[in-house]
Amino acid sequence: MEPIDIGLWVSGGMLVFVLLGMRVAFAAGMAGFVGLVWLRWNGFDYDPERFWKAIEISVKVAGLTPHSKVSAQVLSLIPVFILIGYLAYYAKLTTALFTAAKRWIAWVPGGLAVSTVFATAGFAAVSGASVATAAVFARIAIPEMLKIGYNKQFAAGVVAAGGTLASLIPPSAILVIYAIIVEQDVGKLLLAGFIPGAFSAVVYAGLIIGIAMIWKNVGPAVSGFTWRERFESLPPAMPIFAVVIIIIFFVYNPFGDAWGTPTEGGAIGAFIIFLMALYRGMRWKELSRALLDTAKLTVMIFTIIWGVLIYVRFLGFAELPAAFSDWITSLDMSPMLILICILLGYAVLGMFMDAIGMLLLTLPVVYPAVMALNGGEFVSAADSAFGMSGPMCAIWFGILVVKMAEFCLITPPIGLNCFVVAGVRDDLTVQDVFKGVTPFFIADAATIAMLVAFPGIVLWLPSLAG
Repeated sequence: MEPIDIGLWVSGGMLVFVLLGMRVAFAAGMAGFVGLVWLRWNGFDYDPERFWKAIEISVKVAGLTPHSKVSAQVLSLIPVFILIGYLAYYAKLTTALFTAAKRWIAWVPGGLAVSTVFATAGFAAVSGASVATAAVFARIAIPEMLKIGYNKQFAAGVVAAGGTLASLIPPSAILVIYAIIVEQDVGKLLLAGFIPGAFSAVVYAGLIIGIAMIWKNVGPAVSGFTWRERFESLPPAMPIFAVVIIIIFFVYNPFGDAWGTPTEGGAIGAFIIFLMALYRGMRWKELSRALLDTAKLTVMIFTIIWGVLIYVRFLGFAELPAAFSDWITSLDMSPMLILICILLGYAVLGMFMDAIGMLLLTLPVVYPAVMALNGGEFVSAADSAFGMSGPMCAIWFGILVVKMAEFCLITPPIGLNCFVVAGVRDDLTVQDVFKGVTPFFIADAATIAMLVAFPGIVLWLPSLAG
């Protein structure tokens, strides 16, 4: 049997296990190991006496591959960014952000919902975890919206959709994972996420205002805040903006050389938030919870990475990525149409898989195909299909894929953010949250269309970094 045939059979089996409910980490790890054994034994012409030799070789490959990748220094970004988010929560900076946004924005139609979106965007700028963002604001924002008569489903949908912004706005764990898989510059990818993330928040806000103007009872405006109250709300939220500025200058300093690596910037940001948490009265109980929550989420992400890396190594031996790239480039279709079909495929796949697992499983095959469509890793902008160089295409596609991952966080039946919001609120069912989040599908589709049509939205900041 040809290696590519083994690759297709094993990949198909893995997808069946995932759709049946097996965790992506275990399905990918098991499929990768079985595939490695099968490939090696196939190379031995299925000699029964050499079966255990095939297992021995596969065990060594499966053991060494995850360690060699996970020990990379760049992965230290993930726990650092997650820690910032949890420390900010226990320092009550999330409440300060929401209060400031409410006092400045709540006067517009649907004002509290718009405030929630911008507050989640602000929190996303110091937290790389969408699920954590959704859980935090389900506790803070939904009661405030219900208190003044917001539709319950709409309020839940706003929080679930707003939480997805943490996937795109740096620091983003998913962007870091993408950079590691495709071996691209983490700093430039983080820079590339700022404008699309802010653009997504603005589109959400515009949608909310439009809905509130059409259906008056959905989200009434809130007035009565004085200018003094508005300005008094700003200082408590300032640490968030300080951390954002620090991370930007460590990734890219517009006035000279960068101050350091993104990891160093994240570590300093975490220290600032830690000091602020102590100043606001955080004690050992809250600190231990923040550290434990960080450890739990980090271990979950790293477990997925370990399992998928075994599967990725198997794919390389099976030559499936190269075969898929050859097939994609041989299609009699325009490269842009093929790219759109790939993005639609992500939308469907995201209905059944979590965002991180989906990207880890698909990128080893899909990314080389997209780069081949554009003309290769080292193509110049003049000779490319999408009008951008190979490195810029990698960044652009990364933002598109992560935006699709955001979209998948709110799509049924797996939309993780919707389950989190329903889990935090006893008065909400998952069905309520899915109904409330439906209008945001339109906003996400419009945002993705704009990012595809106008790549400059994504590439302007990374191009400044050289």
